[in-house]
Amino acid sequence: MKCFSRYLPYLFRPHGALRSASCHAEADIISTVEFNHTGELLATGDKGGRVVIFQREQESKNQPHRRGEYNVYSTFQSHEPEFDYLKSLEIEEKINKIRWLPQQNAAYFLLSTNDKTVKLWKVSERDKRPEGYNLKDEDGRLRDPSMITMLRVPVLRPMDLMVEATPRRVFANAHTYHINSISVNSDYETYMSADDLRINLWNFEITNQSFNIVDIKPANMEELTEVITAAEFHPHHCNTFVYSSSKGTIRLCDMRTAALCDRHAKFFEEPEDPSNRSFFSEIISSISDVKFSHSGRYIMTRDYLTVKVWDLNMENRPIETYQVHDYLRSKLCSLYENDCIFDKFECVWNGSDSVIMTGSYNNFFRMFDRNTKRDVTLEASRENSKPRAILKPRKVCVGGKRRKDEISVDSLDFSKKILHTAWHPSENIIAVAATNNLYIFQDKVN
Repeated sequence: MKCFSRYLPYLFRPHGALRSASCHAEADIISTVEFNHTGELLATGDKGGRVVIFQREQESKNQPHRRGEYNVYSTFQSHEPEFDYLKSLEIEEKINKIRWLPQQNAAYFLLSTNDKTVKLWKVSERDKRPEGYNLKDEDGRLRDPSMITMLRVPVLRPMDLMVEATPRRVFANAHTYHINSISVNSDYETYMSADDLRINLWNFEITNQSFNIVDIKPANMEELTEVITAAEFHPHHCNTFVYSSSKGTIRLCDMRTAALCDRHAKFFEEPEDPSNRSFFSEIISSISDVKFSHSGRYIMTRDYLTVKVWDLNMENRPIETYQVHDYLRSKLCSLYENDCIFDKFECVWNGSDSVIMTGSYNNFFRMFDRNTKRDVTLEASRENSKPRAILKPRKVCVGGKRRKDEISVDSLDFSKKILHTAWHPSENIIAVAATNNLYIFQDKVN
């Protein structure tokens, strides 16, 4: 296992950069983080409906250590607040998820979604502008045709590099409930969007029609016992996808079986230990995130207290269970009262599927090495994010005498939470969102 305490931090404040950390605006809170397939770009979305894209610095002979740094590449408003007049509901502009498409040409494409509408964005560069039109002057005004005495051939002139973001498709009016997941299929022709009760399949070229592939809405809503919490396509098999539920179960579906995948191909559930049964059992067992491994062999799920790894060939129990913050088990009552127990933490794999990462409270995030079974707790904060500084592992003291370098469980700040993280697809570079701060940590380069 790499010594993750040797990660070096870079701090970005892309959202509300002029505000102090103590008085950040609600709109500046980062709500999703995602690397593209090469890791050269990193996109973040916030509650204000904005998308900020960072680009990795190219290696310099004079400053080779700057290779891992990311700078702002493009910023644009993806979604605006709307109002549903039929239902008298406000639709938030908050970006729930961002997913990149593989790059096919010089432009980049990404999907972004709020609660109701998915948009396909094209991000492209322009460093030349056309000049010498026949029917327009240099300011774009139409010329009098009677004044045109000669035919000119327009030419391209160099200009300062400009990055443009343009919406190419808008996929709307297909979800009654709030969208919680989008996932691009491995055929790169389709993607799916999931809300609390339904999952829809879209073609990138068709915006006015989608196919409902999962519908768990009961005829009588009083009989509703669970909702869909996350969904993702298999990384290699375009016919296979999984979705998780608020009951802590995972269903794997095969679209070759039927058009409507109401009957799952596999059902993953861990039997509950009766000795651990409590009032909070159902709440903390709800799965907040599900991710296929890059190999496609495993599924990782995150519930409130643990991260679990499942083998696709074994449905009755996970092959690995990692305790994220088990010291909070005694605090569930107060966490229920302040609604923190309903926080939805994400989880990510590293590029080789050997290490997994997820967030916690007090701006802590956890890493687990699947091979050595070692784990580490690190902190993303402005105090320890000096350039080139090395992160030190943190430890939480549950009871008894507290050591000098430990923090008491009663001192944890539950308003500071790491919900969204991302891992570079091939290198040890991680992105961690803490409220309106984005931290990028790079493994130490000797």
